[in-house]
Amino acid sequence: MKRESLVLLLLMLAGVVLGGFLGYLAKDVSWLSWLNYGQTFGLTGANGTALVLDLGVLTLQFGLQIKITIASILGIVAAFFLYRKL
Repeated sequence: MKRESLVLLLLMLAGVVLGGFLGYLAKDVSWLSWLNYGQTFGLTGANGTALVLDLGVLTLQFGLQIKITIASILGIVAAFFLYRKL
């Protein structure tokens, strides 16, 4: 992977995390609560927990959840523009 691609990937991940954090902080502010609006999707079992594969001797749990919010999308966009400025 090229260095530039790695920098872009890291900036995008930082944008998602920082945007999600800011959206979480803004959820209780009435005029900013829309930033925390989003959708959670992922790989879970029937009751919302991780998928479990029990082989008797070995038990494996699989789970992945991603929550995309308006703030995290804005964080990705800001990270992309920051990358373009670098």
